[in-house]
Amino acid sequence: MTNPKESSRPEPRRLACVRCGTEFGCDLSGNCWCAEETAKLPMPVAGEDCLCRECLRRAAEAVS
Repeated sequence: MTNPKESSRPEPRRLACVRCGTEFGCDLSGNCWCAEETAKLPMPVAGEDCLCRECLRRAAEAVS
């Protein structure tokens, strides 16, 4: 018999964008929405975590 918790996918990590506060999910299995983005940004500055889609795009435009 298998343990249902072992076979189920982990819940996405709930985050709030450090720049604007928008809430979003991050799928730690690698299926996150950010993998679909063409812009790959520098790592967050000290104290920052992931950005929401709009802030990610704005930051990419700023470094282009």
